Amino acid sequence: MPLTPVRPGSPGTVYFSLLGPLSAVIDGRPLPLGPRKQRLVLAILLSRPNTPVPVDVLTDVVWPEAPPRTARKNLQVYVSAARSLFGAGDDRGRVVHDCGGYRLRVEEGELDTLRFRTLARAGRAAGERGDLRTAARLLREALDLWGERPPLHDLRDSAGVAEEAERLEARCLTVYEDWAEAEIETGRAGVAVDGLRDLVERHPFRERLRAAWMNSLHQTGRQAEALAVYDDYRQLLARELGLEPSPAMAGLYRAMLGEGRAARAAAPRSAAGGASLPADSRHFTGREDELARLLDVSGSPEGAVLVVSGPAGVGKSALAVRAAHLLAGSFPDGRVHVRARREDGAPRTRNDMLDELGRLCGVSGPGRPDPAQAGDAWQDWLSRHRALIVLDDVADEASVRGLLPRTGRSSVLLTARGQLAGLEAVHRTALAAPGEDEALELLGTLIGGDRLRTDRAAAVRIVRACGSLPLAVAVSGMRLAVLRHLPLAEYADRLDDPAAALDELVAGDVSVRSRLAAGWRDLGPRDRGALARVAGLAWDGGFTLERAMAALDRDERGTIRAVESLIDTGAVTSPSGEVTAHAALYEVPRLLCLYVREAAGPEETGLREPALSFGGGAPRLLSRG
Repeated sequence: MPLTPVRPGSPGTVYFSLLGPLSAVIDGRPLPLGPRKQRLVLAILLSRPNTPVPVDVLTDVVWPEAPPRTARKNLQVYVSAARSLFGAGDDRGRVVHDCGGYRLRVEEGELDTLRFRTLARAGRAAGERGDLRTAARLLREALDLWGERPPLHDLRDSAGVAEEAERLEARCLTVYEDWAEAEIETGRAGVAVDGLRDLVERHPFRERLRAAWMNSLHQTGRQAEALAVYDDYRQLLARELGLEPSPAMAGLYRAMLGEGRAARAAAPRSAAGGASLPADSRHFTGREDELARLLDVSGSPEGAVLVVSGPAGVGKSALAVRAAHLLAGSFPDGRVHVRARREDGAPRTRNDMLDELGRLCGVSGPGRPDPAQAGDAWQDWLSRHRALIVLDDVADEASVRGLLPRTGRSSVLLTARGQLAGLEAVHRTALAAPGEDEALELLGTLIGGDRLRTDRAAAVRIVRACGSLPLAVAVSGMRLAVLRHLPLAEYADRLDDPAAALDELVAGDVSVRSRLAAGWRDLGPRDRGALARVAGLAWDGGFTLERAMAALDRDERGTIRAVESLIDTGAVTSPSGEVTAHAALYEVPRLLCLYVREAAGPEETGLREPALSFGGGAPRLLSRG
């Protein structure tokens, strides 16, 4: 039976706080929490609210060296005292024995960490919608509960409590980083500068904090101080760890070094001014080499056009948006993001995107201009400004040719499932699914590192069943974050079932199947037929040219053309190094195989037996991972 929601500080309600010293109040009065061992038990129960805490964990916290023979009896006394804090009239079973441990049932209005979590989630959701002012306000409300004091600092000499306290502090620091970045994006960097300095001094190796401090100093005109922050960090890493700053941090430094405030003030300003970008993903992981290349090429002083290609769900958009956020200092005339498709996935026309670019950058006048005149006006604007244009999910070359700069110092970053081979003089980055470790890191950011470590083997199975595809891993993480009761092994079993995998990869309005369907719709009839046949071959770990020739019933030249056409669309992957066509092992991602079999049917794909899974050493539908 769910507890009745209450507000913090409601009359007659006990309100506990962990974000500082362990404390409790009722009707505005401090509540005595008893002797130290009793407070240790209460701290652990509250740090894992509404979750069973094993008796062994409580014992180790209270008696880390050698528990007495009466340990369990003493724990019962401490738990009974915790139960009494809610008053004699409380008959709702606040502290219950459950699954070999004790579970303390509390609501958001009774515990500051639960309220903190709710506000942080709401703030991040607002940021992902692009409402950065609301995001900053909600995140600030969460931080006000913390007050920047170390959580449970009065009990940290207990190793068990210290571990929980460090986890809470890491969560608070992440929210502080989210808040600071939102304030910086909205042009209010000044409110974050001093707090960031203090936190960097306390957490000198936390790179995201330091990057936000650099950005806030840079935005408030303190260019030399911003550059000094990087230099201090570089020396600290070299001295203490023998490491260099990440490519993203180095790229931020180079951008600030090359585009000081004096240069920015002298440059002409556009209507776009700052940025029209989606929120940066809070769960972005890995891709260090690819990100470094994007920062170097897109941020070059001469301007550039760069195509990021790869299969649906591989993380092209997230990478492009991350790069655009980090390149703030390099593009004084704005950073603009335009989707190249409508909500239903259908491609937008060049003129449609040109109209939107004109509005965002202040090029369009009143009324709808002639397309030729609009194109000339856009090219003239590009030649006189330095801006970064992100054209996301481009369908084909024709839709963007007139949008790319002919002269000037602006850069355009294109993302596309296909390789857009018809575009000349562009830099190319082809994204493949990330490695297993990066995919596990992404999953851990969504479900929590503790939960992942409880069954790492099952987490690996989940990642492999997703083919390490970031979209699928992220959807799995979002789903598991909601289904807290679901064991990772059980969810891995569901994903291993070919008939159920795509049904499981749905979180709210985010669906892996819908992304795959959009790519399928983009293919012409010949490519669809060819993909259906080669997907039927890929169940045992990829296919060779000879097997494709037999499946497609074509000669060698015709088969090579068909396979290379599928590579160009992003549906088939090929080896990264040079290799003859006969020696190549081509692959179709597992989830795409499942979708193609579903859309085309087993007769067309040639898959007459049930598709195989990842379990028990059986042949796999996807060879990658």
